[in-house]
Amino acid sequence: MIKTKRIQQIKEYVFDRESASLDELVAHFGVSKNTIRRDVQALVESGVLKKVYGGVAVNHSTLVVYQERKTRQLNKKQLIGQTAAAFVENGDMIFVDSGTTTLEMLPYLTEKQVTVVTNNVDFITQAMPYENLTIFSTGGMLERKTNSFVGYQSVERLKAYNVNKAFIASTGLSIDHGVTNSSPLETDIKKTVVEKSAKTFLLVDDSKFNHYALTTFCHLQDLDVVVTNKQPSEDYLQYGKEHDVQFVAPSSK
Repeated sequence: MIKTKRIQQIKEYVFDRESASLDELVAHFGVSKNTIRRDVQALVESGVLKKVYGGVAVNHSTLVVYQERKTRQLNKKQLIGQTAAAFVENGDMIFVDSGTTTLEMLPYLTEKQVTVVTNNVDFITQAMPYENLTIFSTGGMLERKTNSFVGYQSVERLKAYNVNKAFIASTGLSIDHGVTNSSPLETDIKKTVVEKSAKTFLLVDDSKFNHYALTTFCHLQDLDVVVTNKQPSEDYLQYGKEHDVQFVAPSSK
């Protein structure tokens, strides 16, 4: 692979995961650690990435804007959104988390009678034509990087709602580190929703498995259902059997 193409792919790999270790990049791209160091240094010098202990992370001061993130892995997100929406029934009171994957549930909810609590700004604006969807906003501070409401006010308002199904997103998940997120501003919201909801669904594509980010907002065993685009590896399926966590992909429904 030519250097310029590899550097672009490294950038996309790290942006999809928020961070990556050098060893992870070496294994994924099949090149030497010295080569990875040189490629990474070029991205660091350009301001796209920043160095962290043992690897690199997205430089949030130049983080790709939300609208660009919406186009990444779009087919996977649409499949996940459709699969997750099938669990929503008329009369449900649900929480829809921030993120581009949870947003993809909306096209499959438009004919259902549902009450939605959400901090997802795009979900609120795009749901406006559908009078059968009753929308409650968490309010709070607008986080422009994720087009979501965050902060103390959002958390306090969430505590007052009794949602029976929560559909949340994350930056990564692993058996050892649990369900994680790269934005500390959103962590308390996600943690509160997991604690309050009668049933919790995590919506993640296959690239998020075996990866963890800055903050853990719940353990994997705190989830009821993980909705993804394809079945995970056997260790996750075994974990699910032992802790009553269901892994659902389009082919397995």
